[in-house]
Parts: sequence; C-alpha cells; structure tokens
Amino acid sequence: MLHRTLAFIAAPLLLAGCTTTLPPESTGTASKQRADTLGLVSAADPRAAQAGATMLRNGGSATDAAIATMLALTVVEPQSSGIGGGGFYVRGEPDGTVTTIDGRETAPAQAGPDWFLDAGGNPVPFPDAVLSGLSIGVPGNLRLAAQAHEKYGKLPWSELFQPAIALARDGFSITERFHQYLGLGKGRADKTEFGKALFYDDAGEPLPVGTTIRNPQLAETLQRIAERGPDTFYDGPHGEELASAIAAYTPGDDVMAAADLTSYEAKWRDPVCGEYRSYRICGMGPPSSGATTVYAILKQLEHFDLTALGPDSPVSWHLFAESQRLAYADREIYLGDSDYVQVPVKGLTDPDYLAARGSLISASHSLQHVEAGKPAGVALNWADGEEPAENGTSHFVAVDREGNIVSYTSTVEGPFGSGLTFGGFYLNNELTDFSLVPEKDGHEVANRVEGGKRPRSSMAPTVVYDAQGRLVIAVGAAGGGTIPVQVAKALIGMLDWGLSAQDAIALPGLYSPGDTVAIEPGSALVAMKPQLEALGHKVIERQMPFKANAAQWVDGRWVGAADPRSEGSSVSE
Repeated sequence: MLHRTLAFIAAPLLLAGCTTTLPPESTGTASKQRADTLGLVSAADPRAAQAGATMLRNGGSATDAAIATMLALTVVEPQSSGIGGGGFYVRGEPDGTVTTIDGRETAPAQAGPDWFLDAGGNPVPFPDAVLSGLSIGVPGNLRLAAQAHEKYGKLPWSELFQPAIALARDGFSITERFHQYLGLGKGRADKTEFGKALFYDDAGEPLPVGTTIRNPQLAETLQRIAERGPDTFYDGPHGEELASAIAAYTPGDDVMAAADLTSYEAKWRDPVCGEYRSYRICGMGPPSSGATTVYAILKQLEHFDLTALGPDSPVSWHLFAESQRLAYADREIYLGDSDYVQVPVKGLTDPDYLAARGSLISASHSLQHVEAGKPAGVALNWADGEEPAENGTSHFVAVDREGNIVSYTSTVEGPFGSGLTFGGFYLNNELTDFSLVPEKDGHEVANRVEGGKRPRSSMAPTVVYDAQGRLVIAVGAAGGGTIPVQVAKALIGMLDWGLSAQDAIALPGLYSPGDTVAIEPGSALVAMKPQLEALGHKVIERQMPFKANAAQWVDGRWVGAADPRSEGSSVSE
C-alpha cells in the first residue's frame, strides 16, 4: 500500500559492529568544537523536555536526559508513547561515531502469518485487530533504555525516573492538544475502566482543559522499576501479570506468554549512513524504513539545484513529491525486519541506483505511474502488503555538554495504542504495523507476521555531520507514515534552503507516497495547487499529524526547535 508509510536515509553502508566513525583526520576538530557547550532537550511536551533538562543540570549525559524525557512522556503524552511501547535510539558523538539501538516491539512466539486472518482466511476488521491483544507487541522502551544507560549513562538509574514519578504522583494539567486527543480517542482511551476514570467525566466526556490528573498507579509502577531495575517490568510477577492481561484481551488460543516478555532483547544495530551533497546523514536501519526512505528522497534529488529553486517554487515541491513516490514504492516492497527477511539496504542506498531512480524525475511533468525498482541484493520477488496507517508517536532530542547527541523516537503506534491499560499506562498496538495479509498474488510480503519478529516502522531518528566532520543536526518526527517525509523536508530546508531548524520544521507539509499528493490545508502550498496540477499531480488538501523536533549547531552553540503545530518546546540546560 504505497499511501501507507515512509522511511529515512542511507548511502554506502559503513558496517563496524553497531557504530560508524569518521576518518581520524576529522576527529580532533569536531571534538574541540563541541567542548564545554551547554546542553538542551527538545520534546513534544515542555514538561517532558524539562525532565530531560533537569538530568543535564544534574551532570547527566544526553542518554540520561533522553531516558528521563521518554519516561515523562509516558505520563503527560500517553496517547503517543511511553513504557508500554518501543522506540529507536540514535546517538552521535563529536568524533563521528554513530550508535543505534532497536527497541522495537516483537510479536509473540506463537504468532504466525495468519495472525490477523479469520477462519475464512480474510483479514479481521482493523478496529477489531487494534482493540485486542492481537495488536500488542512486547514493549521495548525499557530494555532499550537499560542498554543505553548501561553504556552511556552517568546518573543513577533511579534518578532518571524522579521527574516522571513526580508528574504521575503530584499531577499534571490536561492541555488543549491532549484534550483534543481524548475527544478523538473515545472508544479507545476509555476502553478500560481505568482509562475512563482517569480522563473522562461521569457523562463519558473528556475532562476539561486545565484539569489536574494524578496517576498513582503509574507512579507506583515507575517507582518499582526505578528501585528494582528494568527486569522487574519483564520478569517475575509483573511480567506474568502483564502477559495474562494481554492474553485475556486476545481472541483465540495463540496469545502472548510470560516467556515472550522475559526473552525480549533490545538490539544494537548497524547505523545506516550516506552522503547527501557534502553532508553525512545517519539513522536507523531495519526494521525501521526511516533511514533508507529519507536518504532515497534526498539522494534522488541531488542533481537538481534545490537551492536556486527555493521553498517558494512550485517546482521544488513537485520534485519533492516525485522523489517521495519513488522512495515509497521501494519501501513498500523491500523493507521489513532484517532478522527475518533479506532487506537490500546496500542496494537501496547505493548512489548509482538512486541516481538512476532520480533520473526518472522531470522538472516539467509528473510520472504517470511509479513502481518499485530493482536494487542489488534482492533475494525474492516480494509483494506489496496491506499495512494500516500509523499514527501516535513522539520524537525528542537531547544534547549534553560534551556534544554527544541522542535522537530518539518512541511510540505506542495509534493514539492510546491498543486501548488496554496496565500498571497505569497504555499498551501499544504495534503489531498492526505488520501487513494484515501474509501474501499477495502468490508472493510473500516481507512485512508479514512471524513469531518474535518486529514490524516495519516509519520512525526516522537522524543525525547529520557536515563536510568538516562536525555534528550539526539531530532531527526526527512523529506522525506515522509521514515521518520520513517530515525528516527529509526538514533536512532540505536546512541543508539546501539555509533555513533554521525551527523554520525548516515549520515548512508546509506535502505527502505523496502514492499517486495522490496531499498538501497541508491553510499552508502556502494551497496557492501552488494549480501549478502542481498543471505538472500532472492529483492534489488534495488533508490534515496530517505533523510533529517534529530537532537541534542544530548554529554559531558555536546548539539551538533547539519544535514543531509549531505541536505543544513542543526546547529547554536548555
């Protein structure tokens, strides 16, 4: 389904365990430039950003700050992310080393290709799949946090939890944005008696903006994990109770077991890095489609003079739309969990391959139809699956005084995930990121369900180095399938159009993973609609869930940026 999803960046793959590093000659200059700089945190909620910044003020690392931010978002932004979901962590160092950790959720061991099929072999209705245990994957965020903290943390594990515990125990106010989500989430956020009592009044309506919400059950959960460590979430009585709760929410006999939780591992992955113009861009590889898709969008446009065209030219946006179409066509066919399917990352990010794909793009007219290419390394003739649209996610960035930077995207998938609450938090519905059908026209789908497998993701946490080897940008976004497009747009804004991170994120949204171009209502793109249509595009106006955060190195210091469409903010140390 070409209109369903997105991806990220890459080029020549540089494989070295789970890191890539710049050549030695660039190391000293970059490290010296980053010495003694103040840190910052940019997140989708100012209370979460403040939680991360508190860690920096206490002498913590960027990793400490990112973990504290993720935990606080569990409390104040439960519709988007938290300990009931998973995420991807990308860490960039001033010397060019890039490290990534995969905390994506996994399917239960008993899951198979027929996981979402009824007795007649047809996909179960999507709402039925979401609001059941069929959609819930083993949460990965706490294992990810533990792995990252063990290697890069400075502060005690328990200290990272204190801001989130205080928010849950003492209370936080319902914001305008959260109130809107509670209204849209009726039937899901209030699926359990706990969720209904916490966020809704006796008439079943969302509590008013400004209402103080206290969640002592979540405070207790966080306190226990803070004191006893992450294993207490996955092992022992808590893990058994969690597995039982999910199983009771699941139709049929194939259910999640306690062993699925105890055996879960966050994985160190090889980052995907490539060059765009004079910049080195790095991000998360499979099961994320982020890095490869973002990079393809950029690299396919490299032979066009985007700087000369500028952001006010309809041709710029036409080219951007065409490159998306090509990148998404490849993403839909070839991306999945590389532990289960052979993903041709090297072929998909090969400069010659992307130059050939980019040569299909014309500045004067739109392609009539777009199909996936044939990159090197394709093992099978995969089919295009049927993945429902992705939704709820949160991205945040943390920079410490040493100039290390963490770009971390966390998610529960749809707004309020599966609707199932446990221990004061919402559990994800990530398994509906798998294709609902395992094959099409006699060909298997790369993103089909399999036991222990991780569903394909659009999340695209990214870091960027300049030609001198300096770490200059960290960026990522929320918004399901639009994530790779948001990241690519922000990078074009900063690298080609010379915009600040704030202005680049604020650029209007255009999303075209298929044969229709969706533009953001009320934006400058609406006036360009006739020109885009004259170039051959079918253009519609559509509200889309844009929400990006970034940090940028400007004039000797880090500057944070948050999407003006969100309630996000940047907080300095």
